[in-house]
Parts: sequence; structure tokens; C-alpha cells
Amino acid sequence: MSVNFLLCVLLSGKTEYSLTYVNFVYSLLGIRNKCILKLFVVQVFLFTVHTKQIHKNTLQCLLSTEWICTAADSAPEKPKRSALNQLTRTLLRRYDCGVRPVLNWTSPTVVFIDLIIQSVLEVDGQTQKVTTSIWYRQIWKDEFLVWDPEEFDGITEISLSSDAIWVPDIIISEFVDEGRSPAIPYVYVNSSGTVKNYKPIQVVSACDLEIYAFPFDKQNCTLTFRSWLHSVSEVDLALWRTAEDIANDTREFMNDGEWELLSVPSHYWKLNLADRDYAHIQFNVLIRRRPLLYVVSLLIPSIFLMVVDVISFYLPPNSGTRITFKTSILLGYTVFRVNLMDEIPATAIKTPLIGIFFAVCMALLVLSLAKSIFIVKLLHHSEKEVKEMSISACLLDKYGSTDQTFSESLVPQLEKVLQEMVSLRLHLQEEENDGVAQAEWLALCYKVDKFLFRIYLLILLVYSSTLLLLWSSWSSA
Repeated sequence: MSVNFLLCVLLSGKTEYSLTYVNFVYSLLGIRNKCILKLFVVQVFLFTVHTKQIHKNTLQCLLSTEWICTAADSAPEKPKRSALNQLTRTLLRRYDCGVRPVLNWTSPTVVFIDLIIQSVLEVDGQTQKVTTSIWYRQIWKDEFLVWDPEEFDGITEISLSSDAIWVPDIIISEFVDEGRSPAIPYVYVNSSGTVKNYKPIQVVSACDLEIYAFPFDKQNCTLTFRSWLHSVSEVDLALWRTAEDIANDTREFMNDGEWELLSVPSHYWKLNLADRDYAHIQFNVLIRRRPLLYVVSLLIPSIFLMVVDVISFYLPPNSGTRITFKTSILLGYTVFRVNLMDEIPATAIKTPLIGIFFAVCMALLVLSLAKSIFIVKLLHHSEKEVKEMSISACLLDKYGSTDQTFSESLVPQLEKVLQEMVSLRLHLQEEENDGVAQAEWLALCYKVDKFLFRIYLLILLVYSSTLLLLWSSWSSA
């Protein structure tokens, strides 16, 4: 319908036809063609100016048409969909996230895996668990998410919700507990169909911990990635980088903690179950403990106490201070051992060598105390109680009766006094002989003490040398 025909209808003056026809034309043209209505109004206005005639009804139609045009100008336009929105709708319109994204169902989906160790958060020797923070990447090809970038404003890569597309069911076999991993709900998809799923994971995994060499121990914990249900004919695994690059990549590892990352070797293997092969990729996380903290807080104080115990052998064995001093050392070592009980890892099967070291040190302290008690017992084995009594006391004790007169008992008493003097002289000679024997016995006890001290020192040196050789070999390996 032309604008000229609409102009003739308006000039006819028939309102019922003109208004109905204008509304009909407006509904056909729509808001997008409101510029045509503007052109129509301008032509009507020029025609009436030229003829200087206009019907009243025609003027009303003209005003209503102008109002329609004004309303069309002021009405908001419906926003266009962006190219990103159109691309997302196009890709996910008929997408089924429950179907493996291959055009030929016999071809497997290859999932590439990459791993970067960030830190070792906790090593629990009692429960045999290791908590590790890793950067995990998996890449695969989705044949249903392919587009031409020229048709969508040159978009080559978009992010999609991981719940809206197919995601491989890759798990870690050693996984035993749910960590505090942040939820990453999106994946990247490029125009060729390559899907990149990058996310940090906090893995709590089971590990066979060897803590016998604590604090100079090394651990080898494995992280095995596999598909939970799909065999190798459906989902296959491969390394995104070479095994050498993954093994030597320690740039993201936090080296300020207790553990040091040595390497992360990896290998691919298959497991046959029920005549079906399942792909596995195993990463061996090799870590080593830094022993300086435990050497300063555990070993050095224990060595100092043992040295003090050895020095205490130079105290005189016939004095009671040696036993008192050794008892104080044993008590202090017991308190030290109890306070540091939580610092030593423990398992239900094995005990670390440092725990055996502490037990043997305490046994040596007890042995040292027992040896000192034995020497003191030997020193006092030949002593006899001698009653010290003066001559006058003896005389008063035996001859102090008042029933007899001095004249009657003088002669017998003098004879008895002479006998007592002779016996006292003999007793003093025996005491002198006993003193010589006591000196000889004391010299013998000193020799026994030196002999036992040398045996104790030899045992301590052999034991300490063995431990030092073992720990030095473990720390340098």
C-alpha cells in the first residue's frame, strides 16, 4: 500500500475509514517502520498548505497519526541479543550433557591431564593421610561445541557452565576425604571444541608414610587419576605436558614450609578388569622433611642432658650429691620427654627411630643412677658401728655403785681398770687396722667406679655414633 493512497483516504474526510485505515497501516508497518509514518504526515501537511484546504476530520486524523508517530519515537526499542548470547544459545539449544560428545561413538574421548603441586598442607602419620593443594587442569575435545568465529563477531573462546555440558568422570583413587576446594562453575571452550577445565583442588589422600627416619624422612605419595566408569575405549587419558616437564616443575611450590618438593614423576598405565581396560595416570609426589626445627627442639636438649649425666661421674662416689644430682637429671629428662610427646609422629605399627633414641637415653640415665647406687653400697659395706665412750663414762657405767666403800673396792677396781685399759688399747689397734682396710676398700670401689663408667661411656658412644651415621646418610640421600 502506498503513501499516496493513504493520503487520498485522509483527504476524503471520512473519519471512520481514515482512522481505521491509519491504525491498520500502523499495525502493518510496526515500530521499526515508524519513519514511513513520519514521511506520510509530512506529505499530508504539504498538500494542505498547497491547496489551503483541509477537512476537520482530516485534521483529526492527521493529529492522531502524528501522535502515533510520537509514541513510536518514544517507545523503547527491544534490545538486540549480543553475539555472545546468540552463540551460547546456539551451542546449548539441543545439547545433551549426558551424552559423550563424539560424532562417532566408537572413537574415544581423550582427556589430557596436567598437575602442578602448590603446597603440602598436612602430613598425618597416625591416620596415614596427606593433605595437598594442587592446580589441576584437564582438557578434552567436545565435537558438539564447534562454531565459525566469523558468524559471531569473531568470538573464538567463551566460558560455559560446567553443569550445562558433558564433563569426564575423572577421580583420584587415593581420595579419602573432602577438602576445602573452591567451587569453579565454569569452563573455557574455544571455537574448535577444545574444553579447558582449570581449578584448584585440596586433596586429602591416603599415603603409606615411612616415619622410621623422622625427622630426616622422605615420603612418596601417589595421586592416581582414572575414569570411574568409562573404559579406555570410551575415555582415554594422556599427559598434557611431557613427563619431564611435570617432574621438574616446582616453580609454584611454597618452599617456606616444613616440606620440600623433590620431583613429581608420572607414568601412564592400564588396569584390566572384567576384560575391559581402564586408563590410569599416576603422579608420584616425592617430598622431604626439613629437620632443622626438630634437631634444635628435640635432639640437642636431649644430647645436652646426656653430656651433663656423663660429667656427673666426676663427683666423689662416697658423697651423696652424685645420687641426688643424677636423680634430678632423670626427673628433668622425663618432664622434657612428656612435654614433647606431641612433636613426634606415631603409628600403630612402627615407631620412629628418634622415639627409640629417647627411650634408650632414659634407660642409660636409669643405668647411670643404678651404678652410682651400687658404688655407694660398696663403700659402706665394711663399716661397723663403734660406740664412742670415754674412760670415765665406762668407769661410771660399770663401777659407779654406792653400796661399797672406797676402801673395800679400791684394789679390785684398779685391777679392772688396768684390764679395761689393755682392752681399749687392743680396740684402738683394731680400729687402726680397720682404717687401713677401709682405705684399701675405698680404692677398690674407685677402680670399680671407673671401670663401670668406661663401659657406660662406650655404650653411649657406640649408640650415638650409630644414630648419627644413620641420620647423616638419610639427610644426604
